[in-house]
Amino acid sequence: MSQLTRRRALGAAATALTGLAVTGFARTAGAADPRTTGQHPEDHSGHSGHDGPQPFSETFQGRRIQGAPSDGGGHHGGHGGGYSVRIDGEELHVMRNADGTWISVVNHYETFATPRAVTRAAVVELQGAQLVPLA
Repeated sequence: MSQLTRRRALGAAATALTGLAVTGFARTAGAADPRTTGQHPEDHSGHSGHDGPQPFSETFQGRRIQGAPSDGGGHHGGHGGGYSVRIDGEELHVMRNADGTWISVVNHYETFATPRAVTRAAVVELQGAQLVPLA
Protein backbone atom coordinates (compact mmCIF):
# COMPACT_ATOMS: atom_id res chain seq x y z
CA MET A 1 0.00 0.00 0.00
CA SER A 2 3.05 2.25 0.09
CA GLN A 3 2.59 4.24 -3.08
CA LEU A 4 4.78 7.11 -4.15
CA THR A 5 2.48 10.11 -4.32
CA ARG A 6 3.21 13.49 -5.76
CA ARG A 7 3.18 14.99 -2.27
CA ARG A 8 5.79 12.54 -0.97
CA ALA A 9 8.00 13.02 -4.05
CA LEU A 10 7.92 16.81 -3.68
CA GLY A 11 8.61 16.52 0.06
CA ALA A 12 11.63 14.27 -0.54
CA ALA A 13 12.96 16.61 -3.25
CA ALA A 14 12.55 19.66 -1.00
CA THR A 15 14.34 17.89 1.86
CA ALA A 16 17.22 16.90 -0.42
CA LEU A 17 17.59 20.41 -1.82
CA THR A 18 17.52 21.94 1.67
CA GLY A 19 20.24 19.55 2.81
CA LEU A 20 22.41 20.40 -0.20
CA ALA A 21 21.91 24.13 0.35
CA VAL A 22 22.84 23.92 4.04
CA THR A 23 25.94 21.86 3.22
CA GLY A 24 26.98 24.35 0.54
CA PHE A 25 26.55 27.33 2.86
CA ALA A 26 28.52 25.60 5.60
CA ARG A 27 31.39 24.86 3.22
CA THR A 28 31.40 28.40 1.87
CA ALA A 29 31.38 29.94 5.35
CA GLY A 30 34.15 27.63 6.53
CA ALA A 31 36.34 28.35 3.50
CA ALA A 32 36.04 32.11 3.97
CA ASP A 33 36.97 31.98 7.65
CA PRO A 34 40.69 32.78 8.11
CA ARG A 35 40.73 30.79 11.36
CA THR A 36 39.93 27.56 9.52
CA THR A 37 42.09 28.14 6.43
CA GLY A 38 45.16 29.40 8.25
CA GLN A 39 45.23 32.49 6.02
CA HIS A 40 45.19 36.04 7.31
CA PRO A 41 43.60 39.09 5.68
CA GLU A 42 46.13 40.93 3.54
CA ASP A 43 44.85 44.47 4.12
CA HIS A 44 46.80 45.87 7.05
CA SER A 45 46.47 49.52 6.06
CA GLY A 46 45.42 51.98 8.71
CA HIS A 47 47.17 50.36 11.61
CA SER A 48 50.58 49.21 12.74
CA GLY A 49 50.59 45.76 14.23
CA HIS A 50 48.27 45.39 17.19
CA ASP A 51 48.66 48.90 18.55
CA GLY A 52 45.47 50.16 16.90
CA PRO A 53 44.75 52.49 14.00
CA GLN A 54 47.24 55.18 13.07
CA PRO A 55 46.38 58.87 13.51
CA PHE A 56 45.35 60.80 10.41
CA SER A 57 44.72 64.40 9.46
CA GLU A 58 43.67 65.33 5.95
CA THR A 59 41.24 67.25 3.81
CA PHE A 60 38.63 65.01 2.17
CA GLN A 61 36.06 66.52 -0.21
CA GLY A 62 36.73 69.98 1.23
CA ARG A 63 36.23 68.85 4.85
CA ARG A 64 38.98 68.62 7.47
CA ILE A 65 38.99 65.11 8.96
CA GLN A 66 41.19 64.05 11.86
CA GLY A 67 41.54 60.92 13.90
CA ALA A 68 43.85 59.90 16.71
CA PRO A 69 43.98 57.66 19.76
CA SER A 70 42.25 59.25 22.73
CA ASP A 71 42.41 58.84 26.46
CA GLY A 72 38.71 57.95 26.65
CA GLY A 73 37.88 61.11 28.57
CA GLY A 74 35.13 62.17 26.18
CA HIS A 75 31.43 62.01 26.95
CA HIS A 76 31.09 58.77 25.00
CA GLY A 77 32.80 56.66 27.63
CA GLY A 78 35.31 54.85 25.45
CA HIS A 79 32.95 53.20 22.93
CA GLY A 80 35.39 54.14 20.18
CA GLY A 81 38.06 51.83 21.51
CA GLY A 82 40.11 54.80 22.67
CA TYR A 83 39.97 56.56 19.30
CA SER A 84 38.62 60.04 18.57
CA VAL A 85 37.48 61.30 15.14
CA ARG A 86 36.60 64.86 14.11
CA ILE A 87 35.05 66.43 11.02
CA ASP A 88 35.75 70.17 10.76
CA GLY A 89 36.56 70.17 14.49
CA GLU A 90 33.29 68.50 15.56
CA GLU A 91 33.50 65.06 17.15
CA LEU A 92 32.09 62.15 15.17
CA HIS A 93 31.07 59.33 17.51
CA VAL A 94 32.72 56.11 16.28
CA MET A 95 32.58 52.63 17.77
CA ARG A 96 34.78 49.63 17.20
CA ASN A 97 32.85 46.38 16.78
CA ALA A 98 33.94 43.06 18.24
CA ASP A 99 35.16 41.91 14.81
CA GLY A 100 37.48 44.94 14.50
CA THR A 101 35.31 46.91 12.07
CA TRP A 102 34.17 50.47 12.74
CA ILE A 103 30.79 52.24 12.63
CA SER A 104 29.68 55.81 13.27
CA VAL A 105 26.45 57.57 14.18
CA VAL A 106 26.19 58.68 10.56
CA ASN A 107 26.75 55.19 9.04
CA HIS A 108 25.45 53.04 11.88
CA TYR A 109 24.43 50.02 9.77
CA GLU A 110 27.51 49.92 7.54
CA THR A 111 30.89 48.69 8.78
CA PHE A 112 34.32 49.94 7.75
CA ALA A 113 37.84 48.58 8.16
CA THR A 114 39.43 51.72 9.65
CA PRO A 115 38.42 54.94 11.41
CA ARG A 116 39.67 56.86 8.36
CA ALA A 117 37.30 54.89 6.11
CA VAL A 118 34.30 55.42 8.41
CA THR A 119 35.11 59.15 8.61
CA ARG A 120 35.34 59.50 4.83
CA ALA A 121 32.03 57.66 4.44
CA ALA A 122 30.43 60.03 6.96
CA VAL A 123 31.67 63.03 4.95
CA VAL A 124 30.14 61.57 1.79
CA GLU A 125 26.87 60.81 3.61
CA LEU A 126 26.66 64.31 5.12
CA GLN A 127 26.74 65.84 1.61
CA GLY A 128 28.08 69.13 2.90
CA ALA A 129 25.83 69.36 5.97
CA GLN A 130 27.42 70.26 9.27
CA LEU A 131 27.98 67.54 11.85
CA VAL A 132 25.74 68.23 14.85
CA PRO A 133 27.33 67.23 18.17
CA LEU A 134 25.57 64.60 20.26
CA ALA A 135 24.02 66.01 23.41
